[in-house]
Amino acid sequence: MTVRVERTFEFPVAPERVWAFIADPELRARPISVVDRFELRNEDGTEATWHVELPIPLVRRTVAVKTRDVDRREPEFVRFEGRSKVMRVTGEHLIRETEEGCTLTNRFVVDGKLPGVERFFERNLDQELDNLEAALRDYLELPA
Repeated sequence: MTVRVERTFEFPVAPERVWAFIADPELRARPISVVDRFELRNEDGTEATWHVELPIPLVRRTVAVKTRDVDRREPEFVRFEGRSKVMRVTGEHLIRETEEGCTLTNRFVVDGKLPGVERFFERNLDQELDNLEAALRDYLELPA
């Protein structure tokens, strides 16, 4: 089973301000509740390792998810892939200018390789997007 989620946020700010958050791998990873820590793997920030703690029975340790940006078009789009022994994740962030500011469309797909991984994300991926939006609003100094 594959878990997919898509959500669009609206912000009354210039697209470049949202891009500054989305293009930064630390800012992008920090709001995700299961990311325990992460390490940059290259100078430009397009490759990182997320150390993920999944509260499922078959995973009793932190899982290293190696991520890399596979398509990056400043200041409007980034697509990343993450691979580990327990899952594969892809994510896309698309920024579009509007009359009032911009929108940010987020798409995530999680393919689990162990029982329970997809079920966990099926139950929790929406909350993770709430966390991402809250962190972005905080970064932009906007009300929740």
